[in-house]
Amino acid sequence: MKRMLAISDIHGDLEKLERLLELVHYDKDRDQLLFLGDYVDRGPNSKAVLDKVIHLKGEGAIALIGNHEKMMIDAFNGDQMNLKRWYYNGGIKTLQNYGYKIEKDDSEYWYKTDEMPELIQMNDDIRTHIEILKEFPYYYETDTHVLVHAGVHPELPLESTESHTLVWIREEFHKGYKGGKTIIFGHTPTKHLHESNDVYFGDNNIIGIDGGCAYGGRLYCLEVGSSQVFYVE
Repeated sequence: MKRMLAISDIHGDLEKLERLLELVHYDKDRDQLLFLGDYVDRGPNSKAVLDKVIHLKGEGAIALIGNHEKMMIDAFNGDQMNLKRWYYNGGIKTLQNYGYKIEKDDSEYWYKTDEMPELIQMNDDIRTHIEILKEFPYYYETDTHVLVHAGVHPELPLESTESHTLVWIREEFHKGYKGGKTIIFGHTPTKHLHESNDVYFGDNNIIGIDGGCAYGGRLYCLEVGSSQVFYVE
């Protein structure tokens, strides 16, 4: 039986991702690798992380979409507010990876100001990645587990839950989920769930694996079947 290896919230840290894959001795022929989203923003190498994830996906890995990829896609739909939201959530560094020069490249500025950014056009590199990201699924389900970026709605069937919920939900899921399947998720750094950077094993059958890599924390890999934890710092 293949190991199922879940990784979430890489946020542009290619170096940690590569060290983590080496640590777990990832073998594409023997393991099922599953990424839970948030490949981009805040870290130094978002474009390179996406290149790596897309390459691994071509070899059999499963890659889900996260809220930061959703913001990246939405930033090019002609709505200045969507672009601004991406700017203050770390998108400026991602755009710089794709060769864009942003005049006011301070994310805090865009969070605090009423000014709206000028709309930008997709260059060829970012267009290629965005078209691929649009095909990424929002969740992956097995007989015993659901893997998803942020969580599931505690009262709605998974198949009828809005995609926005699957990449953004927090406390309503953390405290309200009572389902039989184990939910493995990222999105919310574990220190916000139990005041520790350790993987969060909730009493209500949920497992949080966002170790805060974007903020200098850990990048986790969870072996789903055994719940064995690997990480790099």
